[in-house]
Amino acid sequence: MTPLLLAKSALLAVPLWLVTSSLLPLKPSWLKHLVSLAIGFGLAAAATFFIPAGGLSYITSFILMASIYAVLSLGLNVQWGYTGLFNIGIAAFFAIGAFTSALVTTQMPTGINATFTKQLMGLGMPFWLGLAAAGLIAGVLAWLIGKPTLRLRDDYLAIATIGIAEIVRLVFQNERWLANGPQPLRGIPQPLQCLTGNGCDWLPGFVNDFFAPLAPRDYPYIYVAIVALVLFLTYRVLERAIRSPWGRALRAVREEEASAAMNGKDVAAFRMQSFVVGAVIMGIGGGLYAHYMVSIDYAHFDPLYGTFLIWVMLMLGGSGNNRGAILGAFVVWGIWSGTSFAVDALRPALAAISPALPARGPYIRLLFISLLLLFIVLYRPKGILPEEKVVSLDRDLT
Repeated sequence: MTPLLLAKSALLAVPLWLVTSSLLPLKPSWLKHLVSLAIGFGLAAAATFFIPAGGLSYITSFILMASIYAVLSLGLNVQWGYTGLFNIGIAAFFAIGAFTSALVTTQMPTGINATFTKQLMGLGMPFWLGLAAAGLIAGVLAWLIGKPTLRLRDDYLAIATIGIAEIVRLVFQNERWLANGPQPLRGIPQPLQCLTGNGCDWLPGFVNDFFAPLAPRDYPYIYVAIVALVLFLTYRVLERAIRSPWGRALRAVREEEASAAMNGKDVAAFRMQSFVVGAVIMGIGGGLYAHYMVSIDYAHFDPLYGTFLIWVMLMLGGSGNNRGAILGAFVVWGIWSGTSFAVDALRPALAAISPALPARGPYIRLLFISLLLLFIVLYRPKGILPEEKVVSLDRDLT
């Protein structure tokens, strides 16, 4: 195996190790992680050796985007799956997280760039601080939104949140001083990008030497490991929280608010906590998205991509089940990506019907997703992995 394939295998082994460790029922935990790491590296090595470079890059990019959407789906699961908050304004927290992380981590433009790029600030902070700021600002926005709206009934809450999401998107579109308005905000730094160049000064020499064969085009292999770690940590924290008394209180509020209040639970406070926690996770997902795209603008947070797809992911995977939320993200993103190939294959047939139809081919993707949503509602209303009826810590989460 060449040094390049070995470096790629090590990076791809990270998500495979984390997935395997979540599925293996071995104890003690150190043995489970050791076996999972061996399995993950073995699978990654086999993939890099047998799959062509182009196909492997596509699979890596697919896993990366699906993992980012899985983080967003977990945030929605806290709000809807466990508390019953009908939030159709996911795009607002998605956008706030992305732009906040971008503004915190980029540098203020200088010279001629300052003429074409306007932004509120450019602190040049590290990636992890950018993610923390993204979650914090998204949480603050959720608190501000929640104060007047969380006492509304489900349908009115949905109307309020979707309206706020559009307000946020239009603010970023029109206020150029904030994040360059309708023009893209460029130059968002990527963590560990230095590994694809001359190495990172702050890393040991043997680490730089190990990843030296990586070229800039191989950066998705690095970032997929980072996103997988964030997704894994988010999942583990939520699993702990949901099986705690706090999580049981959320489900009590979801099932019957009046009964929860009669048992001394502050229903309004728990609804607010759930709304804020879910928004923080969505903000972190937005930050991950921004650092992958490098350049973002308001159009990235259209309700279709920023809200509707995430709802379909959660419904298909299983509302009230964190594993289901992650699985749904991968399945729906696979369908969404696969339909682009289906549309390309159908173009000759569409052209035979009418010359104008191939230009409308992308709408077929929306049709596929709509049919999938209809199938879920009719035949799998609880999703692929229905909610687990677990009320205490009865599994090894370490």
